[in-house]
Amino acid sequence: MSRLLEGGGEFGSLMRTARLIERAQQHLRDHLPEEVREHLYVGGYREGHLTLITDRAVWLTWLRYEQRRLLSLLHQLPGFEAVTGFQFKVRPVRPASTPPRQVRQLPARAADELSSCAADVEDPRLRRALERLASHAEKP
Repeated sequence: MSRLLEGGGEFGSLMRTARLIERAQQHLRDHLPEEVREHLYVGGYREGHLTLITDRAVWLTWLRYEQRRLLSLLHQLPGFEAVTGFQFKVRPVRPASTPPRQVRQLPARAADELSSCAADVEDPRLRRALERLASHAEKP
């Protein structure tokens, strides 16, 4: 796998590009004010322009005013001397949300039925499973 990803093929080139983009993003974030850092993402490099992505238009405006400083910061990194400008994009980043937990209730009557079924079952694994399920009944 490492030979495939770090070799001279397409994947090797893709991995090198991804590492360079990650380095650029980290370097820029290290030199930005605290309130801007988490809103800046480097999206790619094409024809001398590095794509900077932010989640809000207000940060995009701020980045436009800071273009010269950001460009000089990038030129400090080896391999980024060829960057001549930026392409800016606003792409809202939606945080991953966990689905709401669905709590189910097992009525006491259903638990009694499960317990009586478990008493009649010969298979020990099935009996334990039914008893465990019956133990989730509503407590009076």
